[in-house]
Amino acid sequence: MLNRNASQRLGQVRPQPTQTDDPRVRVDVAHLRALEARARALRFLPRQPARSVLNGRHASRLRGRGLNFEELRSYLPGDDVRSIDWKVTARTGEPYVRVMTEERDRPALIVVDQRMSMFFGSTHNMKSVTAAEAAALSAYRIFDQGDRVGGIIFTDDRIAEIRPARSRAALSRFIAVLAAANAQLHADAPKVDPIRLTDVLRSVARIAPRDHLFIVLSDFDVIDAETERLVSGLSRRNDLVIGLVTDPFAQDLPRDLSIIISNGELQAEIRTSDSRQHAALTEFASGRVAQVLDWQRRFGVPVLPLSAGQETLPQIRHLMGLGPG
Repeated sequence: MLNRNASQRLGQVRPQPTQTDDPRVRVDVAHLRALEARARALRFLPRQPARSVLNGRHASRLRGRGLNFEELRSYLPGDDVRSIDWKVTARTGEPYVRVMTEERDRPALIVVDQRMSMFFGSTHNMKSVTAAEAAALSAYRIFDQGDRVGGIIFTDDRIAEIRPARSRAALSRFIAVLAAANAQLHADAPKVDPIRLTDVLRSVARIAPRDHLFIVLSDFDVIDAETERLVSGLSRRNDLVIGLVTDPFAQDLPRDLSIIISNGELQAEIRTSDSRQHAALTEFASGRVAQVLDWQRRFGVPVLPLSAGQETLPQIRHLMGLGPG
């Protein structure tokens, strides 16, 4: 369960003063709103380009909206034979087909990590900015295609929940809360025990147990066997898409750094010039990424690897098999 502080809504928290206007470090509502027009080329529906990671040939496929039964009627030339209701046909002696219509909408929940582990960037964006931009692009496109959209945005000590709705007001609230959470990230933030992603996923499973589209955007900083169990369960009963946000620094650690790390009480120095420490850090970073990427093979969960070292939208377009736009 999340603690009392974690249950407070971010929309009621005063953002920390912004120390920079650089949108690669922090984003505001205006920056996220400007992404709406650029999101229209994306698709979160079952029919995907052949090269998309959301296509069935990648062992991961969006099921999309469900189907509602409309009526039984006599078979007409040109009807799909797969729609024939064989029980009714056998009982009446005449071929009948079941007419199904697609549900009008499908609820989508976008889970966005804005913890301090995301407030890092070595080349282009902070990871927190890449996650926020990907979340906004997804929210705008899902809303535009007629589905309900909401989200869960969490920081180190708070979580905000916006219930899925097909309304401009709910979409605007999601964008506003996301920008507020991003604005609170700063180097002098007080040290707290961060909310675990596992706890957030447990809440997601309780709030929306089935028939949702979930998009989880995080660096998956701390994961364990319980995280995997929740990912597996969510993927069986819903469409689950993972946006794994990384930074080039983790894949190519310099060998001349001296880093001070702390848990708030004790400090330790790590020197990447020490070959053993360099190897241990590299193995830790690559091992976590490999573990998340392997969920695609094991659970059929599409994983979109997003680098904070590049612009966000071109990466998503490439992963979805779309050309430059």
